[in-house]
Amino acid sequence: MIKLYHGSNVKIGVPDLLHSKPFKDFGSGFYLSADEQQAWNMAYQKVSQTQTGKAEVCEFLFDETIMWSNELKIQTFSDYSEEWAQFVLKNRDKNMLHPVHDYDIVYGPIADDGVTYQLRRYQGGVISIQRLVEELKYAKGITFQYFFGSERALQQLKRL
Repeated sequence: MIKLYHGSNVKIGVPDLLHSKPFKDFGSGFYLSADEQQAWNMAYQKVSQTQTGKAEVCEFLFDETIMWSNELKIQTFSDYSEEWAQFVLKNRDKNMLHPVHDYDIVYGPIADDGVTYQLRRYQGGVISIQRLVEELKYAKGITFQYFFGSERALQQLKRL
């Protein structure tokens, strides 16, 4: 079991998909990090963006052995790559039919905050896919996120 953290501007009792925002790195879903500080950073960022609530971090237990089972449909990106960048590109593209995938859980790097600008540059032919991968690397070093995109996936989380 590992501990995962979710940062927000509200306290989360039971996670749900109704409050998920579209056009995020891995689509509309519930995002967590194994890095507690990353979750706090996201919480402060959410408060700053919305000008509401206060920074809150909720803790969950997750049995990560499910990541290697066949019980759920899972996608893993172990590092920044062209495949990862294309996946983020599709999920953030407002012109694509959403959702663009049917994974229950996605694990992979967080894209840098300047992702929209960089994606526009790539789509406009200004930069190559290889340059896009470099530009999307999180400026503070590689940080991974867990995306839970289905009710079956959310059932794997135990609130602490």
